[in-house]
Amino acid sequence: QVQLVESGGGLVQAGGSLRLSCVASGRTFSNYAIHWFRQAPGKEREFVAAISWGGGSTYYADSVKGRFTISRDNAKNTMYLQMNSLKPEDTAVYYCAAKRTQYTAQIIITYTMDYWGKGTLVTVSS
Repeated sequence: QVQLVESGGGLVQAGGSLRLSCVASGRTFSNYAIHWFRQAPGKEREFVAAISWGGGSTYYADSVKGRFTISRDNAKNTMYLQMNSLKPEDTAVYYCAAKRTQYTAQIIITYTMDYWGKGTLVTVSS
């Protein structure tokens, strides 16, 4: 079992920045790619970004490409989502999730994740 706990959410003005963290605990965290998703009020959950277990592969939704950066520090079992140039439409609950993969550079784009965090709220004011 892997537990994921997000933090770093809050209220920020448009154009500002936030860094979300996701700390993993529990069983061995080897071979898990990490994804960030978000869900805005009244909308479906959507994919934001993903990073492979080895950190060498990343993938972003078009809506955040060039503004968000995903990274991880496996020694600390911590993953990050640096969010810059935030827009009101980025307002959502952000979730990290883990998906076991076979290869260190592999990313599987799916909503069927092995583990989910409980989310952290990001509010961007205009």
